[in-house]
Amino acid sequence: MALIEMRANEIPRMNETEMKAMDANRYATKKTIAQGMLDIALLTANASQLKYILQVGEQHQFYKLMLILISLSIVLQLMVGILFVAIGSLNINKQQDQTAAIILNDVILVVVFVISVVNVIISGFGIEYSSQPLRLVDQHAKTP
Repeated sequence: MALIEMRANEIPRMNETEMKAMDANRYATKKTIAQGMLDIALLTANASQLKYILQVGEQHQFYKLMLILISLSIVLQLMVGILFVAIGSLNINKQQDQTAAIILNDVILVVVFVISVVNVIISGFGIEYSSQPLRLVDQHAKTP
């Protein structure tokens, strides 16, 4: 029995600061993964909007504007995805990585804000979801 107690006492114990640091790193990793999943969802929505606007073509009242905004949103999302991979590989328990993580996190925050503004503008110009392309109705056509 004394042998078991002695071995139990030999197990190195982590102090509180080491436990908090490990938890912070795990939290940051989970947060990055969750943000990446949201980015994928928005990327999917933008791809659907792009498909719709390309199907409708010049018939859409704001075709060029929508094409530019949707493309800009997709490019920015790809950039954020690359930054997520970079920030996800950092270990915030290391001082050197903490500085890089703070800078990358700030850059990601600004780019995500720009993406949000662009997508609000896209929504404001009304992308309609339909399996059929938009058809213009001749307003001067006479009804029988």
